[in-house]
Amino acid sequence: MRIGLRIFLGYFLIVGLAGFFVMRVFVNEVKPGVRQAMEATLVDTSSALAALAAPELRAGTIADGRFAQAVNGLRREALDANIAGVPKTDFDYRIYVTDARGIVVYDSEQQDVGRDFSRWNDVYLTLRGQYGARSTRSNPADDTSSVMHVAAAIRDNGRIIGVLTVAKANKKTEPFIVASQRAILRQGWILLGLSFLIGLGVTWWLARSVERLNRYAHAVASGERTSLPSVGGGELGELGRALETMREKLDGKQYVESYVHTLAHEMKSPLAAIRGAAEILEGDPPEADRLRFIRNIDGQSQRLAQMIDKMLALASVEYRQRLEQREAVDLAVLIEDARVAAEPRLAKKSLVMAPTGATQTVSGDRFLLGQALANLLDNAIDFAPAGSTIEVGLRREDGEVCLSVADAGPGVPDFAADRVFERFYSLPRPDGARSSGLGLSFVREVATLHGGTIALRNREGGGAVAELRVPVLA
Repeated sequence: MRIGLRIFLGYFLIVGLAGFFVMRVFVNEVKPGVRQAMEATLVDTSSALAALAAPELRAGTIADGRFAQAVNGLRREALDANIAGVPKTDFDYRIYVTDARGIVVYDSEQQDVGRDFSRWNDVYLTLRGQYGARSTRSNPADDTSSVMHVAAAIRDNGRIIGVLTVAKANKKTEPFIVASQRAILRQGWILLGLSFLIGLGVTWWLARSVERLNRYAHAVASGERTSLPSVGGGELGELGRALETMREKLDGKQYVESYVHTLAHEMKSPLAAIRGAAEILEGDPPEADRLRFIRNIDGQSQRLAQMIDKMLALASVEYRQRLEQREAVDLAVLIEDARVAAEPRLAKKSLVMAPTGATQTVSGDRFLLGQALANLLDNAIDFAPAGSTIEVGLRREDGEVCLSVADAGPGVPDFAADRVFERFYSLPRPDGARSSGLGLSFVREVATLHGGTIALRNREGGGAVAELRVPVLA
C-alpha cells in the first residue's frame, strides 16, 4: 500500500470516528432538550390557566362555567398552523382540575371526572406547595405513549384550593425531534465531506513531497546533477537540507556506499513520522501517543477498522433488549445473498458452497440474520482446506429452523469448545492469522434476540459445523 493511501486512510479513520461519536452525542441530546423545553412551556401554561380558573373553582362552577366552555371550544376548533414545516391542526393539551382533596372536578376529555388523583405526583406535590409534574404512559405496554403532566396550584388569597394540570403527549414533539436530528446529521455529513477534501489535499501534498525527495535521493545516488526540490519546512524540509548537505560533501565514488547508508538512516525516522500524519494533523500530541500511533498504523489499519466495525455492530446488538420490528425472512434467499457476497473469497481458495434443504421462513430481522450468516460463512472459509466444500443446510426440527454451516477444516479443539463464543477469543487459522474474535459473539447475540440458539461442534469425518436455530414463523 502506497504511503499516501496509508496516510489518507489513517486520517479519515480518525476523523470519521470522531465525527461519528460527536454526531451521536448531539443527536441523542435533541430529544431530552425538546422535552425540557416543552415542560417549561407547560409550567407557564398551567400557571396562567390556574389563575384564570381560580374564580370559577371558588364559586363551584368550574365544570360548566366560562372557563370550561372556552377550553371545550378550543378542542373543537380546527387549527391551521405550520411550525418549521410541521402542520398543526389540533389543540393537543388535556386540562383537568382537582379540588383540595385531589378529586377531579373538571376534565377537558371527560374521562376522569370524580376520580381521586390525590396520589398522582402532579396533584400530590402541588397540593403540598411543591412543584408537581409526572410523565406517565397511557398504555403501559407502549413506551411511546408517555404523556407529560405539569400542574399549578389554584389559590384563594394564598390558600391552595385546587390543582390545574396541563398534559401533553410526548409523541407530539416527535416530528420536531426527528427534524432536528436530521438537520444535525445533514450538517455532520457536510462537515465530514469537507474533512475528507482537506485530508485528501494534505495527503496529496505529503505524498508529492515524499515522492520528490525519493526522486532526488535516487538521482543523487546515481551521481546525477540535480537540485533540492522545494518541500516546505518541518521534518521534510530538514530531511531535504540534510540530504543536500550530504550531497555537497560527496567528493567521489568512494563516498557512495556511505551516502546510501546515511540516506537510508536519515529517511527512516521522518518517513515513519509521516505515517502518523493523520494524528499529527489533529494537534501536537504527547510523544508516547505519537510513537504508539506510528507502531499501530503500520500494517494494522485494516484489522483495526474491521474490529471497530464489528465492535460497534456487537454493541448495538447487545444493547437491544428485543426486536422492535419483525418480518418474514426467507433463509434460502439470505443464503444465496451470502454466497454471492463471499464468491471472491470462495474462488480464491477454490471452495464450493453447497446449499441443501428446502426453503424455510422465520420471523426476525433480515439484516441481523444476514450478518450472522455472513459471519458463520467467513469462519468456515477461514478454516476450510483449499478445494473443499462448505455445506450450508436448512431443515425444520421441533418448531425451529436449523441453519447449519459445515466445513472440512481441522475442527474445534477440546480446550476451545467452551470459549469460541467469547468476545475477542480467536483460534489461529491454518495460515497462522487470527480474526477479531467478535464474529461468533455477534452470532450468539443475534440468536438470542431471535429467541434461538447457536452451537459449534465437530462433525463426523472431520471439520466443524455451526448450527443457528431460530423459531419457525408463526
